Amino acid sequence: MDALDVARWQFGVTTVYHFLFVPLTIGLSVLVAILQTMWHRTGNERYLKLTKFYGKLFLINFAMGVVTGIVQEFQFGMNWSDYSRFVGDIFGAPLAIEALVAFFLESTFIGLWIFGWDRLPKRAHLASIWAAAIGTNLSAYFILAANSFMQNPVGFRINPDSGRAELTDFPAVLTNKVALITFPHTLAGSFLVAGSLVVAVGLYHVIRNRDSADTGAYRFATKFGSWVVLVASAAVLFTGDIQGKIMTDVQPMKMAAAEGLYTTESPASFSVLTIGSLDGSREVFALKIPYLLSYLGTGDPNGTVHGINDLQAQYATQYGAGSYTPIIPVTYWSFRFMIAFGMAAAAIALLVLWSQRKGRTPRSRWLLRAGLAMPVLPLLANSFGWIFTEMGRQPWIVFGEMLTRNGVSRSVSLTEVLTSFTAFTLIYATLAVIEVKLLLRYAKAGVPDVSEQHPIDDTHDDAERPLAFAY
Repeated sequence: MDALDVARWQFGVTTVYHFLFVPLTIGLSVLVAILQTMWHRTGNERYLKLTKFYGKLFLINFAMGVVTGIVQEFQFGMNWSDYSRFVGDIFGAPLAIEALVAFFLESTFIGLWIFGWDRLPKRAHLASIWAAAIGTNLSAYFILAANSFMQNPVGFRINPDSGRAELTDFPAVLTNKVALITFPHTLAGSFLVAGSLVVAVGLYHVIRNRDSADTGAYRFATKFGSWVVLVASAAVLFTGDIQGKIMTDVQPMKMAAAEGLYTTESPASFSVLTIGSLDGSREVFALKIPYLLSYLGTGDPNGTVHGINDLQAQYATQYGAGSYTPIIPVTYWSFRFMIAFGMAAAAIALLVLWSQRKGRTPRSRWLLRAGLAMPVLPLLANSFGWIFTEMGRQPWIVFGEMLTRNGVSRSVSLTEVLTSFTAFTLIYATLAVIEVKLLLRYAKAGVPDVSEQHPIDDTHDDAERPLAFAY
């Protein structure tokens, strides 16, 4: 073990932990805005109760995401200074815009939404949550644009004197074809998480509190969340198919590693189950579906998909001696876990809808257990998806331009990285306990009393409005 190994573990742990909050924040911001819009248009207090209820869960998660995200970005200077020096001109640009524009947009309007219930006009208050949701999604895009440069570097040149990558075409960075498909795929995964949380909490109250006066609101929440999950699942499959084709084009080794495909095939079969040798160099046993991988990777059932061994030989010639193969079991199984957990959440959503057909009230405790597990399933799917994305790029930190081992800070010792890794892990574990306790506490409490605060009604003539808002 050396500083590089621990620095990679630290970044991996903090990133996966941070991303537990990101999809819920992205998806729930929009769902809360939709619920408030429904209340604004109908005046039905059921939607107001759900807006405040899920809005409180959204705010808890948002606050935790901000805290964990700050630590993640500090690591670029702490443990990865050589990487930051190499791509700082490019990587820093979208991250700076994310902080100065998107983050300030969402944080400002979230503040207005929190404190403006009885101070802002109804339409202005509704606009504030939509502005926060837009800011949250813009934030995701700029961060994904930065990450997509690592997957498919574009819009730059290498300065021969300094050896640094310099930005030459910022629009090309923002319109990177990897970013253009990763963004909708990430959004779909986020709505899968948010919809699952809405279902889980609603189903808990439907089954455990069947005689509650708010049962109608919870029943609506379970149906609403279930449809969100199903639509998001379809979007995940659609965008994932496009993403697979782009991945085959720009990172063929990642696709080969995802399928355990060792030799180039045309047509190529999709691996349902592959068992490789202990050193990951060859296939021992495989159960495959003919033609499917060629279609997924190229759009042509007879298309050519390059194998691991052939790509390794090509990269060794192109970039010099060394191993350019990721850890095959990690990429192979993370790819399948991503798919399996996402499909499981969709299956539970179907069961929840079926249990409420024709006005029925679900009573099964097995369904309740499955429903309570729903938010965890897409979170696992998202986490395994990012593990696959980042581990499948190895040994590159910037594909084709910089190896991961060359990006670590040379002045940081093993002891220093171990110390920070241990400290961050303990802090994150503490934050995880706080997050879960807060979410469970407010989820069990149920929908709030909405008689206390209402936005100012701005639907009357100007003369009837408070003076401060009469313009």
